[in-house]
Amino acid sequence: MIASNFHTHTTFVDGEHSAKEMVQSALLKGMHTLGFSEHCHTPLDPDCSLSTEQTIQYCQEIARLKEQYAGQIRVLCGIEMDYTSVDDPAAYDYVIGSVHYLVVDGVTYPLDYSPEKTLECVNAAFGGDFDAYAEAYFETVSEICEKTQANIIGHFDLITKYSEKGVGPDPTSPRYIAAWQKAMQALAGKAALEINTGAMSRGCRSTPYPAPDMLAYWRRLGGQVVINSDSHHKDTLLHAFDTALQMARQAGFEQFGFTDRHGEYHHQLGEAK
Repeated sequence: MIASNFHTHTTFVDGEHSAKEMVQSALLKGMHTLGFSEHCHTPLDPDCSLSTEQTIQYCQEIARLKEQYAGQIRVLCGIEMDYTSVDDPAAYDYVIGSVHYLVVDGVTYPLDYSPEKTLECVNAAFGGDFDAYAEAYFETVSEICEKTQANIIGHFDLITKYSEKGVGPDPTSPRYIAAWQKAMQALAGKAALEINTGAMSRGCRSTPYPAPDMLAYWRRLGGQVVINSDSHHKDTLLHAFDTALQMARQAGFEQFGFTDRHGEYHHQLGEAK
């Protein structure tokens, strides 16, 4: 079973529980490792990211929890860096590299805020062309490892968050397929791809990111995967991990984990404590 999660948010930004409450919940769930990955300081969206002062407090709190719970559960201090984030990746145990925004003609568009905001971006910035929207997104994603020194690639096809609500790209479009395949080719061998169940726990999707055909393609490229919940609530730390594990195995994956900034590989498969 999977008894670890490396994509975890707290009340430092947009989570519903403190870091300590998340650790305590992880212990109750029998988890052996919990990695925190708060939203890195992003000047384009200061309300949804750590401030400079909060960044110091966040690192201090995770360090305190590491010491307090040593021998009970392993606690890691990661960070989720956006393409537009400003911080030093070397300050953390690992980095999740994600793209949450597109900047077009000086206007910042959030990609996962709501179906309405997504349509606003597609219509205003791309003339209603979802393929052009996808091409711009995946071109940005293709550079995320160089930009953030990511160890994990976050929610690869985030722009499909609202597809089940009728707002999203056509997954069968040749332009869409070419865009994501080109991005994967650029990212292969640089970081582990995250299988993310966060949108499931928040009622936006019935399946994890990324889509099964993307996982199968990543497998053919020799890529690695890690299963994460992108949890903002203490009860969702392991949400739908059984579904994610089954989907990954159907794509041909047998090993799950990632290598952190210290060169240590975190293998996810194993028994709970």
